[in-house]
Amino acid sequence: MDGMVPLQKQLLDYTASLFQEGYLDDQFNQLQELQDESNPDFVVEVVTLFFEDADRLLNELSKALVQESIDFRRLDAHVHQLKGSSSSIGAQRVQRVCISFRNCCQEQNIEGCLKSLQQVKHEYSLVKTKLETLFKMEEEVVAGRG
Repeated sequence: MDGMVPLQKQLLDYTASLFQEGYLDDQFNQLQELQDESNPDFVVEVVTLFFEDADRLLNELSKALVQESIDFRRLDAHVHQLKGSSSSIGAQRVQRVCISFRNCCQEQNIEGCLKSLQQVKHEYSLVKTKLETLFKMEEEVVAGRG
């Protein structure tokens, strides 16, 4: 059994670092509290839906920003959606970039929008990788207990 302890400690340290570095906020803890024996994959399922949603929205945003005439209201609606879904899983760095992205939409600032899109993609890919790593570590801990 004591072979497991380092893995569990690693998992706790890694999770803590995600909060310290601002990738996740308390909303992620609240998701974890909703997970129980009857719903053991709850967090993974919710986050997987977030990934699908974010991928779709980032794709839409990329397409919208290369149009001849940019529909800033539609752009803003997509960013608003992405901000909502990132805040619902506690991905706070993505959420923060979305806030400045929305300001650029409201100012109809194309340069700012393009820059924001790059930042959102960057923060999203970081948090996605980190969450995937977290879930792998959790699986290993659970498997080790079995």
